[in-house]
Amino acid sequence: MKTLLTALVVAGVATAFASPGHAAKYKEITVSGGGTISGKVSPGAAKEKSNSYIISKDTDICGTEDRNLPVVRIKSGGLLDTVVYLSKVKEGKPFKAGQKKLTLNQKKCEFMPYLSAMSNGGVLEAVNSDNTLHNIHTYELIKKARRTVLNVSQPEAGSVVEKKIKLRKGDVMKVECDAHDFMHAFIFVAKNPYFALVNEKGEFEIKDVPPGKYTIKAWHGTLGTKKGKVTIKGGKVTSMNFSF
Repeated sequence: MKTLLTALVVAGVATAFASPGHAAKYKEITVSGGGTISGKVSPGAAKEKSNSYIISKDTDICGTEDRNLPVVRIKSGGLLDTVVYLSKVKEGKPFKAGQKKLTLNQKKCEFMPYLSAMSNGGVLEAVNSDNTLHNIHTYELIKKARRTVLNVSQPEAGSVVEKKIKLRKGDVMKVECDAHDFMHAFIFVAKNPYFALVNEKGEFEIKDVPPGKYTIKAWHGTLGTKKGKVTIKGGKVTSMNFSF
């Protein structure tokens, strides 16, 4: 009986550490002779889209007209507001210092910026610049489910809240204001520093990638995720394009 119990305990520990919640931590190393991935994200069949919201409170601060929030933006043939990243990278270059803390401002009843990025384990600083109550509520997106990460009221201008962000399984947080239903934003929470937000033409570049084979993904808050495979060679530029 004792032998069986020991075996079950060992098996349970092994299973726990094999689960996604105990995935190996990213290891920062010095990368020499790395490669570069560059490309463009195109809208494909996607069309520009906006969501309209009625502003029914705090009109002196939020505005008197309906809020028109663009959720699919296209410019110069590129799909904007998209993040391209490598998934499940075990080791590579270190995160930049600026990626370890993100400031999200609430100004004129709008989250600024609409799309931003930070490192997993970094600090989110939420600032209320409006002279009215905001309640910032962030959700970890896990497929079709979502889990609350931060839910805090900021009753007056000048209020600042800091929270260490550690996502379990997801790569993105949706940001909403429980006091104003027309306030929306997204935060990409990177598990490794090999990611890029596309520029105003839908273009991206990811540098210093250790040679090897990777899964690469392009994520958009409304259109979802596209993925592919990419092989990186030292000192070379590899082209990778996405189309939604």
